[in-house]
Amino acid sequence: MLNDDFENEDGYKKIDHYNPKLVDSISSAYNTILSDVGENTTREGLLKTPIRAAKAMQYLTQGYDLDPVEILKSAMFKEEYSQMVIVKDIEVYSLCEHHLLPFFGKAHIAYIPNGHIVGLSKLPRVVDCFARRLQVQERLTNEIRDCIQSTLNPLGVAVVMECSHLCMQMRGVQKQNSVTTTSAFTGEFLKDPTRKEFISLISSKLH
Repeated sequence: MLNDDFENEDGYKKIDHYNPKLVDSISSAYNTILSDVGENTTREGLLKTPIRAAKAMQYLTQGYDLDPVEILKSAMFKEEYSQMVIVKDIEVYSLCEHHLLPFFGKAHIAYIPNGHIVGLSKLPRVVDCFARRLQVQERLTNEIRDCIQSTLNPLGVAVVMECSHLCMQMRGVQKQNSVTTTSAFTGEFLKDPTRKEFISLISSKLH
């Protein structure tokens, strides 16, 4: 593996792993694509582009190598708290599987504990785990919901996602201001009062 290491201000060491065989294979394919679209792949600005793009693609799809269940299990704690826990405005960056163009936005997650809570940072990590794969927003929303429900076994899970899709904004209908919203619920959030409370809280500006 090729590693790019750095440590952020919180002391969390981030290590990006690159498989050298995949870098070679993917960069070769990118070199062919650049040539096929009419570019001169030997000009200075493009000499390292295939390798950079190959590493970027591996980084953007690293979710295939992550286990979201283990991420949650690594910080599960017994706790009798039984009210709604919400983490909102989680940044989402993913790649549309239809055109390999980005879609991005925010995810809002809530769950009602049933004997266990989870470290708050683990919910955004689960979002990243599924988002860093080739995706459609509808499946991404469901995968996040199902993972939290099956791992924590809470009384209910709610996920709402709001994203802009470059496959709509840069090509196709080219509607630059369109936003796609998806939602997925289980348990108590299937009940209208609980769901309305969740929607109200993620829509408010308490912070």
